[in-house]
Amino acid sequence: MRSRSLTQTLALAFAGTTLAVFALVGSYVYMALAHEVSTQDDQDIVLAARHMRRLTQELANVSELTQHQERLESQVLGNGALSAEVIDSSGRVLLQHNLSNAALGMAWPAAKLDASEQITAASIAALTASDGTPFRRVATEAQLADGSTVKIVVMRNVADRWLLLRKYRDRLFLASGAGALLAFLMSYLLVRQSLRPLRDIALSAADFTTENLSARIAVRKVPRELETLIASLNGMFSGFEHGFNRLSRFTADLAHDMRTPLANLRGSTEVALARPRSSEEYQTLLASNLEECDRLSRMIENVLFLARAEHPHFSRHLLEFDVDEELFKIADYFEGIAEDAGIRIRVTGHARLKADIELFRRAVSNLLANAVRFTPRNAEIMLSVAERDGAVRVEVANEGVPLDANLLERVFDRFYRADPSRTSGASASGSTGLGLAIVRTIMELHGGKVHAESEPQGTRFVLTFPLVK
Repeated sequence: MRSRSLTQTLALAFAGTTLAVFALVGSYVYMALAHEVSTQDDQDIVLAARHMRRLTQELANVSELTQHQERLESQVLGNGALSAEVIDSSGRVLLQHNLSNAALGMAWPAAKLDASEQITAASIAALTASDGTPFRRVATEAQLADGSTVKIVVMRNVADRWLLLRKYRDRLFLASGAGALLAFLMSYLLVRQSLRPLRDIALSAADFTTENLSARIAVRKVPRELETLIASLNGMFSGFEHGFNRLSRFTADLAHDMRTPLANLRGSTEVALARPRSSEEYQTLLASNLEECDRLSRMIENVLFLARAEHPHFSRHLLEFDVDEELFKIADYFEGIAEDAGIRIRVTGHARLKADIELFRRAVSNLLANAVRFTPRNAEIMLSVAERDGAVRVEVANEGVPLDANLLERVFDRFYRADPSRTSGASASGSTGLGLAIVRTIMELHGGKVHAESEPQGTRFVLTFPLVK
């Protein structure tokens, strides 16, 4: 199902709103005009009836009423829609002026005003002739000087008013329809022009593909409301480019690093199978292959940890503990390896920290394993902890060849390895190039950071944990 056009939807909404406004305003004006016309006609009827009753009551008898017929008729002259009729008590018509055939054929109701009652607009009744002609009429009695009474009827044919209002109403309908159509056309053009920057943004965004990750939305002269959208999209594209390039480098490095142990496994196995070997040689081959398998296993485990740690719902279990106690435990764990390498490990300082204790152990262990790998014999590795500036600093410092200042940040990249010349012979093997990358990920999970400092005497890695209440 094809989606609706936003331009058409907005144009229709504007047209509908315009039509609704025209309808409301037109209805109000129409009703106001109809009320004003009706009020004016009722005033004419009331005034004519009042004057005719007053003049009639000044007459002595019925005969004198006939003599002054023109005087009575003058009250409705000048308005072709007004008509009058005077009837005596026996039903005889004494005066009849401007009555149409429709009015003559009407049967008037018996109700009428007494001679003493005041004639008002509320006394007027609405009637309709048999042919549909509308009338408004008032009937009253007048008492002559001799005591006799006559009935005075004043009415107005309002067909012309209905025709006028009908034409006015039709013109309102026509104007409303034309206004709504004009509003739709103008709104369509204006909305289409206003949405042009969005179309330009869409065209520019289409240039961003896997083959062109550096493309960005470059649309000029956009409304201020769209500047934030463009900035957000460009930021998202930058994130995509960074993530894609990082993934590409990660995949390439992973493939490169896995190729070496696999090649070693294949090469040693092919050599062993080239001719019969002794059981000792086969045992040596299997031991060598087992080392390579362990290396691959550690690499896969580290890669899986990094992948899980980058998931937004990676769970952490925060506990409060004494940092120096954990450092002593980690130092005891590495004591055998350190003795074989001729290295001493010393722990100093005290602080309490709230963090995931397993991740903390893994981060410090990776740094300590890295320090053992790059520390010469008869040297010392220092594990220290201190609370400073609202944070807990854990330092792993070792003596040895310093790192180049340009490499202090690169050592935390995945699969990056420092210069082999810095590696001590006893611990040169076993590195997957992911240990320091895991440390940085763990620190990011805790909202902290890690950095390296290098001096002529050696290198120091610093973990900075924020204090969590």
